[in-house]
Amino acid sequence: MQISVRLFAGLAEVMGASALTFDAPESPLTARRLKELLSAAYPDAAGQISVSMVAVDKEYASEGTEIGEDAEVALIPPVSGG
Repeated sequence: MQISVRLFAGLAEVMGASALTFDAPESPLTARRLKELLSAAYPDAAGQISVSMVAVDKEYASEGTEIGEDAEVALIPPVSGG
């Protein structure tokens, strides 16, 4: 299953892109499992991926939320400002 994932803030910087297309080896896929798979595929970004919130179709998702192939997915890391 191919999933389009938008990336924000420091996560986009670490990944070098604001979006990616990820080929998930399983379906259905939960938000938690997506983060696990992305962390394994992108070990340099694993720390930020693990603490990021997942949004599915413009709403924050719980770890158990299932992600469909046509879903709009975003990873939003914690941010701080001054």
